[in-house]
Amino acid sequence: MADKLKVTLVKSPIGAIPKHRATVEALGLKKLHKTVELPNNAATKGMIQQVRHLVKVEEV
Repeated sequence: MADKLKVTLVKSPIGAIPKHRATVEALGLKKLHKTVELPNNAATKGMIQQVRHLVKVEEV
């Protein structure tokens, strides 16, 4: 199992519900097609699961 996840914002959160917009912001994603590396833990996975329709995830 990888210890980091590469998360990329692939769809705009403009039309998303406010809770999902806040989650995208909390993940550190501000612009489309920007990528952040996050730890592979339960909290991060839960946030990604909530906005899985807006992001692409890869194991590093």
